[in-house]
Amino acid sequence: MKFPLSWLREHLDTDATLEAISTTLSAIGIEVEGIENPAADLGKFRIARVIEAVQHPNADRLRQLRVDVGDGRELSVVCGAPNARTGMKGVLAVPGDFIPGTGITLKLGEIRGVKSEAMMLSSREMGLGDDHSGIVDLPEDAPLGESYVKWAGLDDPVIEIKVTPNRGDALSVRGIARDLAAAGLGTLKGWEVAPVAAAYPAPLHWRIADPRACTWVLGRAVRGVKNGPSPQWLQDRLVAIGLRPISALVDITNYFTFAVGRPLHVFDVAKVSGTELTMRMARPGEELLALNGKTYALTEEDGVIADANGAEALGGIIGGEHSGCDETTTECFIECALFDPVRIALSGRRHDVRTDARSRFERGIDPALLPKALEAATRMIQELCGGEASEISEAGAQPAWQRQATLRFARVRDLGGLDLPEEEVVGRLERLGFTIAARDAAQVTVAVPSWRNDIAGAGALAQDPSLPADRARTAAEGCAAIEPECDLVEEVLRLGGLDAVPAVSLPVTSAVPRPALSPKQVRAALARRVLASRGMQDCVTYGFLDRANAALFGDTPDGLHLENPIASDLDQMRPTPVASLAMAAARNAARGFPDVALGEIGGAYRDPAAGISQLAVAAGVRAGQTAANWAAPARPVDALDAKGDALAVLGALGVPMAAVMLTTDAPGFYHPGRSGVLRQGPKTVLATFGELHPLVVKALGLAGPVVAFEVFLDAIAEPKRRKKGLPDLPAFQPLKRDLAFIVDAGVPAEQVLRAARNAEKALVADVTLFDRYAGDRMAEGKISLAIQATLQPRERTLTDAEIEAVTAKIVAAVAKATGAVLRG
Repeated sequence: MKFPLSWLREHLDTDATLEAISTTLSAIGIEVEGIENPAADLGKFRIARVIEAVQHPNADRLRQLRVDVGDGRELSVVCGAPNARTGMKGVLAVPGDFIPGTGITLKLGEIRGVKSEAMMLSSREMGLGDDHSGIVDLPEDAPLGESYVKWAGLDDPVIEIKVTPNRGDALSVRGIARDLAAAGLGTLKGWEVAPVAAAYPAPLHWRIADPRACTWVLGRAVRGVKNGPSPQWLQDRLVAIGLRPISALVDITNYFTFAVGRPLHVFDVAKVSGTELTMRMARPGEELLALNGKTYALTEEDGVIADANGAEALGGIIGGEHSGCDETTTECFIECALFDPVRIALSGRRHDVRTDARSRFERGIDPALLPKALEAATRMIQELCGGEASEISEAGAQPAWQRQATLRFARVRDLGGLDLPEEEVVGRLERLGFTIAARDAAQVTVAVPSWRNDIAGAGALAQDPSLPADRARTAAEGCAAIEPECDLVEEVLRLGGLDAVPAVSLPVTSAVPRPALSPKQVRAALARRVLASRGMQDCVTYGFLDRANAALFGDTPDGLHLENPIASDLDQMRPTPVASLAMAAARNAARGFPDVALGEIGGAYRDPAAGISQLAVAAGVRAGQTAANWAAPARPVDALDAKGDALAVLGALGVPMAAVMLTTDAPGFYHPGRSGVLRQGPKTVLATFGELHPLVVKALGLAGPVVAFEVFLDAIAEPKRRKKGLPDLPAFQPLKRDLAFIVDAGVPAEQVLRAARNAEKALVADVTLFDRYAGDRMAEGKISLAIQATLQPRERTLTDAEIEAVTAKIVAAVAKATGAVLRG
């Protein structure tokens, strides 16, 4: 919000400087964003008179001027303006002055052999407009030698402030003046308005058909008005704050919006159909052609002001073009109403309409100001446009805004850290407009002024008639934890300057700070890093997708179907992130990038009726071919690539690999013969991996092989916190033994590895599979599995006999578990 300093002084009796005002505003919580002061750049320019203007002796398009500065000096000026003439008055800059329109500092010079000791300025050179056709031509009565900005009234700085959402009262010049006066920077001037006598019955009457649209409204007509341009002082005031003057009637409503924070609207009585204006909710299919030239399709949640023909205004937000006032208006009707802040905010957001009225109504305005504002607006209309006023038309009733709040004096110290005398606490509240209702040694109870609707508890909101019943209940429930006492503490603290509040550190609860991230967050971050290190692009996809595509990857229960999706093809919560990544791979392939590796840490969703409805998953999809490098050529991706990704994530998260077992019961969207499940015990599923099912690949429009994996982060147990001990560094070298077994083709390799690993736990450190053979040399139904066992002695070097004994134990354990026979 912007306001000129002169406007502020109309409400605040103060001799404070601009710097003191801006500093105080920021100190009391009203942040000053900027100050525009034309006098800062134009303050040195003076009014001068051209004594003589003659043709330049050496240039056809230049004139040589002799200029009277007003202090007894006469200066020579070379000027190229076509309107330069003898006897005219203009604006003069002398060497050393900065010219804001050109960005240069004027220097003494000589042009075509003639000395130029100053410069006569145009509007553009002063930064006051785009006119550069000639130098500024001032009236004859302009005082010679005087400051131009002072004479032109440009020494009026414009202050721009940032207002927080709770401070609707600060969106007015009078509200700012009230706060500054309370902070000790002057005295708030009185604002009394004498009632305007009624000359005739009101031609229009109000009716509130739905209290959701409006709870209280006043109106009054003024006939015999002449709606022309507003006076210059009013136009200058609006231009200074960034508004465009339109006409006297409209400018008056804008004036009161900023002066006292009371938005108004004027209807042209002749353009209103019927004799009644109705506050109601919009009807299905109803539209409004607004004053900004746009047509809005209204909904049943929008409150409107309507006549017999339909909606004429979007209540509290913007008026309609049909009933707006123009130069032909001879009788206007002033609307002064009270609207629901929540409904105003929702309607404004729904239609993307941002107006000064909306910004005030959605923050909440002074509910007691309506009668006084209507009288003041009527009187100004009569003063500027003439005419006589009608009786006041009214509907609804003033809400019971009166409420109280209690402040315990000790809370100022406990919550704010500032130990203030009780009299000072009470005095600050009184200066802000609070009145004392009761007081004792420990606390004070105050009546909250009508303009401070941000200071209210849940009980006050629930009883506020200005809110419809549904909004009141919502407000009461949402604000149940809000304590008005905290608001009073804030008011007391800020009025003395927020910089005066001492900085107090939070108490240290532990010598060692707690971790910034939870174990779950750590696991997710680590999994993301592992996937990136394996060449996967980190993706962020929607948690929902088309129901038909979701069905390819799992169940689509009604409990996960979206009733109000953001798009028609995003109506189902996904059963797995693999679905989103596979669709992303398909989009890449369609655009000429078939070889991708995509990873994501996201959610997988299950039927809420089954218990856990959301799982944290680290997922990845590889499609096409692997990247070629010096070690290996490019090849099609396969299920083992996905298995390697899953095992890498599990290993990084601290899962003991020796305890991981493999089963082949992967979900149905995987290839049944090229997929698997990694488990920790028979019940805990850690991950799934494999090629996608050919039918799924075909349905997504993918051509090449596609593999995927899921690691269920929530299933991974948190590692136990143990004191870090010495590293396990055996003093003896390990030794390896290779063994090949002939087993039935249906025996899983995992079963062979587990049996070998458990044969002699004290010596067998690791067992890996390094070869699988199924060919002509094998009997039908048989395969060869070759393993490598690593033996790690710890007490002494093993003898040949001991090595052979351990080897025999491994062979016996594998034979017993799988029926395998050692291959010769």
